[in-house]
Formats: sequence, structure tokens, C-alpha cells
Amino acid sequence: MSLFISDAVAAAGAPAQGNQLTTLIPMLVIFGLIFYFMILRPQQKRSKEHKKLMDSIGKGDEVMTTGGLIGRVTKVADTGYVVIALNDTNEVMIKRDFVAAVLPKGTMKSI
Repeated sequence: MSLFISDAVAAAGAPAQGNQLTTLIPMLVIFGLIFYFMILRPQQKRSKEHKKLMDSIGKGDEVMTTGGLIGRVTKVADTGYVVIALNDTNEVMIKRDFVAAVLPKGTMKSI
């Protein structure tokens, strides 16, 4: 039996040194899962909803553009453009992608 601490520590042996890759892999997996659930998945969901909105635009719908214009759709072209009547005399042609929201009927009259 040894009375010295250094002999007791030396007898127990040094702790096992793990490969640095084995400690890095769980961190990368956790980071990847956080990245997927916090960034990628919500963005894909928003993109899918916006595409569904773009496909549902039809003549007579009241829409708001990303620039803040509110108008009624008068013509929908297959090329991806939409003609919007802002009032009785002004019409604007925009890309379908720039429609931010389809508004409920009667919104233009209430404004």
C-alpha cells in the first residue's frame, strides 16, 4: 500500500483519450437538426404556401403586391404576369410572384 498520492494516481492510469472526431460528430448532428428545423423547414413551408397562392390567383380577385399596391386582377397571363386595376383608369402589369396576398372581397371599397 502506497501512502503517496502520486503513486495512487499513477496506478489508476490515465483517462482514455477519445478520438476528436467522435466528439465532433454528435455536435454536427445536433447543429444540423437545429438548422433544419429552425431555418430550412419553415422556409420550405412558406415557399410552398406562396406557390399555392400564386396558382390560385384568378380574374376578379383583390390582391396586395409586395410594393403595397392594392387592386383587382383584370387579366391573368400564362407567361407569369398579372394585370391589376388600381382604380377605374389605372392598370399595372406585374409578375405573379410579386403578389403578397389575396384580400377578401370588398376590401378595396372599404379603404
